Amino acid sequence: METIFVKPAKLERKWFVIDAQDKALGRVAAKAASIVRGKEKPIFAPHQEMGDFVVIVNAGKAALTGRKPVQKLYRHHTGYVGGLKEENYERLAARHPAAPMELAVKGMLPKGPLGRKLAKNVKVYAGAKHPHEAQNPTPIGV
Repeated sequence: METIFVKPAKLERKWFVIDAQDKALGRVAAKAASIVRGKEKPIFAPHQEMGDFVVIVNAGKAALTGRKPVQKLYRHHTGYVGGLKEENYERLAARHPAAPMELAVKGMLPKGPLGRKLAKNVKVYAGAKHPHEAQNPTPIGV
């Protein structure tokens, strides 16, 4: 069996828009990660960037179940000794409403250079407006 190599010039890439209002944050992120990765295409190859672009609107209004807004923690390290910082979902969402969705999608993508490249194909907006109307994105449900 031969490995599939699709040339970037032949690859047709589409734009999709997902409305995250009142939808579970994880389900929206999983759908977006699958589309960006290209897993929904018959020519999927795990080592190539062949997915589509995804615009997520109303990310600030995504739903979390249970006590996750209080209990879910986001951690990062400053690089200094004892520099582990953590804040819960409520504080992060109040400061930057689109950040939890961005982090959820990024966590579902592969780690390394390919994952960083794919993360740039996801555009997350806290409100209903986005500047990608010229691409005619197709609405997609979750």
